[in-house]
Amino acid sequence: MRIDLHTHSTASDGTQSPADVIASAAQAGLDVVALTDHDTSTGWAEATAAADREGLRFVPGVEISCLLRGVSVHLLSYLHDPDDPALVAMLAESRSSRVGRARRMVERLGPDTGLSWADVEAQVHGPATIGRPHIADALVARGVVADRDEAFATLLSGRGKYFVPQTAPDPLEAVRRVTAAGGVPVIAHPAASKRGSCIDDGEIEAMAAAGMAGLEVDHRDHSDAERAHLRDVARSLGLFVTGSSDYHGTGKRNLLGENTTDPESLQRIDALAAERVVHPA
Repeated sequence: MRIDLHTHSTASDGTQSPADVIASAAQAGLDVVALTDHDTSTGWAEATAAADREGLRFVPGVEISCLLRGVSVHLLSYLHDPDDPALVAMLAESRSSRVGRARRMVERLGPDTGLSWADVEAQVHGPATIGRPHIADALVARGVVADRDEAFATLLSGRGKYFVPQTAPDPLEAVRRVTAAGGVPVIAHPAASKRGSCIDDGEIEAMAAAGMAGLEVDHRDHSDAERAHLRDVARSLGLFVTGSSDYHGTGKRNLLGENTTDPESLQRIDALAAERVVHPA
C-alpha cells in the first residue's frame, strides 16, 4: 500500500485543483492520499468525490502554520471535525494574518520589482488565501525570478529585507485545539534546516506532552542524518513517523509518492481519531 499524507491544492498554494491532485495521485500509483492545504478544509468535498471516482482512500487534513519563539512550525492535522468552533476560529485568524503579511511584503517588493497586488491576485485560483507562494508565482510571471525556488531563496527569504513575519498560533495551543476537535496532530518536516531555524528536541517533547502524535520524518527537506535523528526522537517519545511528498503540483519539484507512510502509522492515525470522536448523548 502506497500512502502519501501531505499534499496541497489550489485551495491553498498548490497549482492543481483538489480533484486533479487526487487524479494525479492515482496516476502515481498511490492507494491513500491526504489533502493538507494551509489553514483550510475547503478542498475536502471535491477531493472526497474525486477519490471515490478514482478508487483511492482520501484522508482529510490541514497544515496549520504556527510560530514558536519566532521559528515557523507546521502542524499537520488529520481527521479532525472541520466544524469545530475553536479550530475554525484559529484557522480563520491564520488566514487573515497571511493576507495582511502578503500585502506588506508586496508593498516592500513593489519599488524594486514593479510587483503589484493585482499581479499577485492574478496568481490565485479558487478560494485560496494569498500567501508567499502566490507572490513567488507573480514574481515568476513578471520575469523577476525563474521559479518559486529562486523566489524563496532570494526575495522571499526569511533573512531578506522584504520579509514580513506572520502572526500565527503557538504550536502547543494548536495541538490542543486539534485533539479537542477529534484530530490527530503530526509535525511537518520538523528538521528541515535548509528552510531556516527549527524547533529543538525539547520543544518536540513538549508538543508530544500536549498531545502531538507523530513526526513527518521522510521528507525531501530532511537529510539522512536528520531522518535518523528524528526516528530516534520518535521512538523515545512513543510517536509514530510518516513520510510524504509535500506535493504542490508545478509549484515545487516534489513528486507524489516520493516519500510514503507505512500502513502501521496510518492505522495509528485511524485508531487515535476513532478514540477522539465525540458521540452525542
